Amino acid sequence: MRHNLEAVVFERETQTYQDHLEKLLAHEGKYVLIRGDEIIDTFDTYEDALKVAYDRFGLESDFLVKQISASEQIVHFSRDIHC
Repeated sequence: MRHNLEAVVFERETQTYQDHLEKLLAHEGKYVLIRGDEIIDTFDTYEDALKVAYDRFGLESDFLVKQISASEQIVHFSRDIHC
């Protein structure tokens, strides 16, 4: 069985996102930086969030940068799709 990488590697951060999603939706479309159980901040761009994360936590630290959205887009497929 193949697992979604985000769910396996960032399980804690993903759960933090889900736990705070209702409040985060006030910033829908922006990007949230999460480390462990902590919401660090929201940012206008992915690049801004990533820069703060690397500056603050370094290159080897675990953190999640995720666009805030009321619905999840499917970005992983369980099998090849031929069009």
